[in-house]
Amino acid sequence: KEFFAFMRDDKQFYYPDTDAGKAEYLAQAKSIIDNMKTRLDEVFTIQPKADLVVKKVEAFREKSAGKAFYDQPAPDGSRPGTYYANLYKMDAMPKYQMEALAYHEGIPGHHMQIAIAQELQGIPKFRKFGGYTAYIEGWGLYSEYFPKEMGLYADPYSDFGRLSMELWRACRLVVDTGIHAKKWTREQGIAYYVENTPNAESDAIKMVERHIVMPSQATAYKVGMIKILQLREQAKKELGSKFDIREFHTLILKNGPLPLDILEEQVNKWIKQVNSL
Repeated sequence: KEFFAFMRDDKQFYYPDTDAGKAEYLAQAKSIIDNMKTRLDEVFTIQPKADLVVKKVEAFREKSAGKAFYDQPAPDGSRPGTYYANLYKMDAMPKYQMEALAYHEGIPGHHMQIAIAQELQGIPKFRKFGGYTAYIEGWGLYSEYFPKEMGLYADPYSDFGRLSMELWRACRLVVDTGIHAKKWTREQGIAYYVENTPNAESDAIKMVERHIVMPSQATAYKVGMIKILQLREQAKKELGSKFDIREFHTLILKNGPLPLDILEEQVNKWIKQVNSL
């Protein structure tokens, strides 16, 4: 808890709450994404045509909006995908979470998944634009994780940021269940986050209020990530030297968003096809 307090409160981990500080945050977020763009061929065989830009959340909605989110590109190509960073409270946007946020909301996370899905040909619109939260957010959380395997998160504090965000998603399983199955109060939920994560109290308040109005939604992130990792490990075990991480990622994305049981069927079918060659 002392270390969490240090990470939460020490000013070295935050940009100043000034126009210059916010501009510096956005520039660094863009740099993280630009660097990842140069590495995509290592882990994918497909990439979206739509570009990705980084913006701060507009003043009219920054007080109520989440800390970071993604806005999909226009299907006709007239608007790029957008990674929005909420700079309303700079003390809720630590530097050490910047990499994980950029990978989740931008590349290789939501932008890769959603932009590729929109550009798929020969499938009905509900498969291009549909939403299965465990798949979509499971991919987003998995996309925070596997850049570590690529040698990114070189700064130990950034790697702590990745781990702290995964911890945040694990705590959601506890608090959502506490509120909706154990009759926890709003205050109990907020206290659990504050006591068990390094996040700002403002994050905890927003999350608990989200749990209250969207039962189980926030649990889907960790559930989906676990399933994708299980399927990956199964494929690695059964394919051995034939396993290619690029082909696995392509398989996950090439059919658009899927329920997890259908995704598992697709992976099992792919394993059989590769082993038959």
